[in-house]
Amino acid sequence: MRLLKRGKVKDLFEVSENELEFLFTDRISVFDKIVPTDVPKKGETLCGEASFWFEKSQEIGIRTHFLSMPSPNRMRVKRVDVIPDYNKIDSETTNYLIPAEWISRHYVAGSLHDRLKAGKMDPTDLGFSAGYTPKYGDELPEPILEQTTKLEDVDRKIDKAELLKMTGLTEDEYEEVLELNLELDERISNEVGQRGLLHVDGKKEFAFDENRKIMVIDSFGTCDEDRFWDIEAYQNGEFKELSKETVRQYYRSTSYFDKLEDARSKGLEEPDIPPLPPEILEETKSIYMEMYERITGRPFKSGSQV
Repeated sequence: MRLLKRGKVKDLFEVSENELEFLFTDRISVFDKIVPTDVPKKGETLCGEASFWFEKSQEIGIRTHFLSMPSPNRMRVKRVDVIPDYNKIDSETTNYLIPAEWISRHYVAGSLHDRLKAGKMDPTDLGFSAGYTPKYGDELPEPILEQTTKLEDVDRKIDKAELLKMTGLTEDEYEEVLELNLELDERISNEVGQRGLLHVDGKKEFAFDENRKIMVIDSFGTCDEDRFWDIEAYQNGEFKELSKETVRQYYRSTSYFDKLEDARSKGLEEPDIPPLPPEILEETKSIYMEMYERITGRPFKSGSQV
């Protein structure tokens, strides 16, 4: 197979003109930086989680690009065109990656909380009553969906009008994508709730197949793409992070994050991210293996997640 692209955490190989293969590596990335510390077995857990959700999606009639898992950390998928020139995409184009990502949010957390705290977002826009100040961890009155670019050097938030123009989606197709996001999230929430997890937020990507039917692609519902909290801890007022967020929070607690933010704000050369210390690496490894079991309901046995 020919290597087509080495991503931050996944490598992409060409199998044939109609088929690709993802290699889920043990690399971990935060703040758009690849941490110089591999997390053992991480690739296997994520590949297993991703395939689990593709299978669940197909069970309820949602199209996906998933084909098979030839090994515990490799996934075969249908191949679609990647078209970085938006002018070459219209409502008649088929078999292509929709150049956008959708972020679904169900609780006040992450960057949503940051924006509320900084006064960059009005709580009433999220459905909260006038005068109420949302707290970290509040459940949103209604789920919100935000969208960003996908193929640009730096992803940025975009509104509906710009998204329709750049992706070739029709109004009806746009509404279908929104409905698919919520339908998939409902399935995730119901499934992981049985194993004591709250699904807080997550991202999804889509493509059109050769008949211009929408498919969910890449991976979703994993502890790299999505945020999960422990239900029991949440009910006791705690936010037990069970995702890659644990690693983000570690770096936020160090001087590195402030140095990175300062460099970015001033347009200076960004500092290299330091490796994870042994105790954080061990905690992270344990979370990934635990989350495989709590997301899928299957025991983690290295080398057998097929």
